[in-house]
Amino acid sequence: MMRVVLPYHLRTLARVDAEVQLEVDGPITLRTVLDGLELRYPMLRGTIRDHVTQQRRPFLRFFACEEDFSLESPDTLLPEAVASGVEPFLIIGAIAGG
Repeated sequence: MMRVVLPYHLRTLARVDAEVQLEVDGPITLRTVLDGLELRYPMLRGTIRDHVTQQRRPFLRFFACEEDFSLESPDTLLPEAVASGVEPFLIIGAIAGG
């Protein structure tokens, strides 16, 4: 079982605590994690990725084991520590401004 930490606004929308647990079949990639998250919490569809292009929404970043995966391919394998649930997969709301 893997763990996903959501930013406050997505936690509110999904009505969950800071961390959710997901059971993902097959290889643990960015795509399978986000697919599993949207399947379990349908209200999050379109909030993390664009409906049509499936591209990451601006101002959201993905981190695993202190490494930024935001610009990686959706089929990039996540570290074993994330896949096993030892470390969480983080979806972070980026902050813009000066």
